[in-house]
Amino acid sequence: MFDKIPLAWLQLTREKIRLVVAVAGITFADTLMFMQLGFQDALFDSSTRMHQNLNGDLVLISPKSEALIAMQTFSWRRLYQTLAVPGVESVNPLYMGLIGWKNPETKRDRQILVVGFDPKQSVFTMPEVEASIPKIKLPDVVIFDRSARPEFGPVAPQIEAGKTVTTEVGGRRVYVKGLFSLGASFAADGNIITSDLNFLRIFNRRKKGEIDAGIIYLKPGADREKVLADIKALLPDDVKVLTREGFIEFEKTYWRESTAIGFIFGLGVAMGFIVGIVIVYQIIYTDVADHLSEYATLKAMGYKNAYFYLVVFQEAFLLAILGYLPGVPIVMVLYNLTKNATMLPVAMTASRALTVLILTIVMCFISGSIAVRKLQEADPADIF
Repeated sequence: MFDKIPLAWLQLTREKIRLVVAVAGITFADTLMFMQLGFQDALFDSSTRMHQNLNGDLVLISPKSEALIAMQTFSWRRLYQTLAVPGVESVNPLYMGLIGWKNPETKRDRQILVVGFDPKQSVFTMPEVEASIPKIKLPDVVIFDRSARPEFGPVAPQIEAGKTVTTEVGGRRVYVKGLFSLGASFAADGNIITSDLNFLRIFNRRKKGEIDAGIIYLKPGADREKVLADIKALLPDDVKVLTREGFIEFEKTYWRESTAIGFIFGLGVAMGFIVGIVIVYQIIYTDVADHLSEYATLKAMGYKNAYFYLVVFQEAFLLAILGYLPGVPIVMVLYNLTKNATMLPVAMTASRALTVLILTIVMCFISGSIAVRKLQEADPADIF
């Protein structure tokens, strides 16, 4: 294949302006696909970071729950019933809710996600949360997400300076005495963590027995799948038990299938792919049309159609590589700008880079497949 590349390269570089336009068009299409895939991955990553940091083996939720921002409460009696299942060591109720946070400087309210749990055992693997358990046991004390959006106020710098930040959450005065790192998501711009009792003081209409999720810890060596099956057999259908991985997939499914955001990002990738096909097709078609007489001469000399098809696909491959290479550094700059502006985890990954490269090559080959039909018009009889 590669011994024919010089001819394809000479044809592409004969019209340098056309080549620059083609490369720019492919780079634009790649950038669009990169950005949409980056946003989609950021959606899934940010929405499941709390799930990924849960310190437990199984999770109990209501079957009516749709996502972290749309949890339905259920009785904690179901959670404590699981203690009767062999292999279950302990449980911990989890409370979650969105409520207004007052910026301590501007006094403006902004929705923040509050998470509460019984501090007898941390439900998170984050070391900073574990270290702050003695603090959140105190009345009206919370710890703040240092990766939250800046609209919540300069909380992190003050805490890092050794100060205590006082503000209001849901109209109740709270004291911020610690930090952790989780980050903003499409559902919540920031998070605070506290004890179950402090959570119920903030959400004063919530009953203690109404929980959003239950964390189940298994004994060392317990068969997780067997315990999962035993819990399902024990409890009625008014609760659902999931593995931690299943809880993560539960969240992803909501954003992928039940919201417009997941569809929009997928559509954006498809649009970038289609735009690239159109641009490359126009370039290759025009190039073939310009060299139609040369192709007819080569046909008269005995060259087969397979040779010309190979040249066209080599052009498509070269265009794919030339358009892809400048797209990578451009997108990395855009990712960095997006991350700084939104606090979302948008970053280049090897798998995404490979995915877009494959899509670019496929995109250009599809364009080449359409454009080769023009070669049928290369008739030696028209030349001689």
